Amino acid sequence: MRILVVDDQPMIRKLVTMTLNTKGYAFEEVDNTDDVLPKIESFKPNLIILDIMLPGVLDGFELCEKIKNNPKTQDIKVILLTATSCLEGPVKADYVGAELYLRKPFSPLALLNAVDTLMKS
Repeated sequence: MRILVVDDQPMIRKLVTMTLNTKGYAFEEVDNTDDVLPKIESFKPNLIILDIMLPGVLDGFELCEKIKNNPKTQDIKVILLTATSCLEGPVKADYVGAELYLRKPFSPLALLNAVDTLMKS
């Protein structure tokens, strides 16, 4: 199983990748939304862990919606991460097709459980 980790904060990417390493998942990292679609093309992830607030033309919500509306990428599962406490965030995440919405800071165990569950479905 391949996972693309998209976050502009190096420490968050390190936490996520160290967590994924415990289960042996293959992963790649990207730090902005502009590089995500080319990385999807080359890496072909099964899951994307995607921050909402990122540098690039699109934000995480817009990018998730673009991924889910494309027949070639619509089956890739998406976990959206956010540091904001926006009340409409979970509703918007559902609207754009994300499988899960997690607030930072998150528990590595909760993330791993979510990844394991999504990868089995």
